[in-house]
Amino acid sequence: MKNYVENPRSLCALNGALGVFSALGKTIPILHAGPGCGLQASIGVKSGYVGGGTGCPSSNMFEKEVVFGGINRLRETIEGTLEVMEGDLYAVLTGCTSGIIGDDVENLVEEFKRKDIPIVYVETSGFKGDSYFGYEVSLTELVKQFVEEGHEKEDKTVNIFGIVPTQDITWKGNIEEITRILKKLGLKVNTFFTKNQGIENIKKSSKASLNIVFSPWLLKELSQIYKDKFDINTFRYSGLPIGPTATSDFIRKLAKHISIDEELVESVIKEEEDYVYSYYEYINAMIKTYRFVIVGDVNTVLGLNRFLVNDYSQIPLISIITDDVPKEDRAEIENELNSLEYARKPEIIFENDKWKISEIIRDVQDEATLILGSSFEKEIGIELDIVTITVSNPSTESLILNKGYAGYRGCLTFLEDLYDNN
Repeated sequence: MKNYVENPRSLCALNGALGVFSALGKTIPILHAGPGCGLQASIGVKSGYVGGGTGCPSSNMFEKEVVFGGINRLRETIEGTLEVMEGDLYAVLTGCTSGIIGDDVENLVEEFKRKDIPIVYVETSGFKGDSYFGYEVSLTELVKQFVEEGHEKEDKTVNIFGIVPTQDITWKGNIEEITRILKKLGLKVNTFFTKNQGIENIKKSSKASLNIVFSPWLLKELSQIYKDKFDINTFRYSGLPIGPTATSDFIRKLAKHISIDEELVESVIKEEEDYVYSYYEYINAMIKTYRFVIVGDVNTVLGLNRFLVNDYSQIPLISIITDDVPKEDRAEIENELNSLEYARKPEIIFENDKWKISEIIRDVQDEATLILGSSFEKEIGIELDIVTITVSNPSTESLILNKGYAGYRGCLTFLEDLYDNN
């Protein structure tokens, strides 16, 4: 084996898909995978409807199924699930074992569809890709199979995508804060993953006038499907808007893509900025200058860089992006990071390996005074005696319910975390 990654930040496609269907209201994932895959995936997601925090239906494939095929075992699992678990949608997700032996899962799921069972099949063998692939393929299949045509457009309705459940450790809080802001602008928001939204919102998402994607690279196929099939354009914002400068920029750019009264836009911006700045007064005497290294997914790295530099006058040293971003999309991300109001431009590195990232940080230990990363960076932070704050996946030392860093109010939560850990 030539290449390997120590402690990757994202998991396999099955994990990404399970995150989607566990977050989608009243949806029951059904795994066609070995018991190890099922247990590890469900523990990693830590959520689910009916199945509980660490359990969901699984065919639990063993040697017998590998040799003779697992379709009959899967049929029994689906039938048992339908008998004892009530849901609005059932999602059959496959692991590596099923993908390797070639079980015809799609044909079996079609049998249940013909009985008017609301069920979807998604090929999520782990070797297909990582958590982001699982997120993309799950949403794409849902849109292809369930979104209804012929709905009259609602000019104030938007669909939100790009904030990945469980992969973004503060995903619920981020979506809730962005929803709060959009509602103040008079918009109706389909989040799909919060406030008990689910498959019905997916079905009727063709009513929307605009898709908002918070990512410079995710969901390009999905965006094209919405455009070609439902005539819905996509407004793509690179990274999370965090803090007053970025969030106000996001709102003004959004207003160019959907009809929002200009006076309302400026009124909301002024009200929200005044709210944030009023809290800045409390910490003026506490403000320190940090030379920081940040490690995380694109949304987190872009969002926190914008906030710390543009709103808080901090000094970036290195920005380490852990997503497996396609090479053709990296130039845009680098341009975003290099076009902010920096006293110095950060070194931009795409890397996912824990050991390599630790060595990169070690090289700047004489300059760095703050590390923003995952629980993996705690180790090198303790060794080098550098303040380390967990802002990206994985986070193993804290319970996160609806905490978020996005938007106007999210930046205040981030500042609390920053100073509480000093």
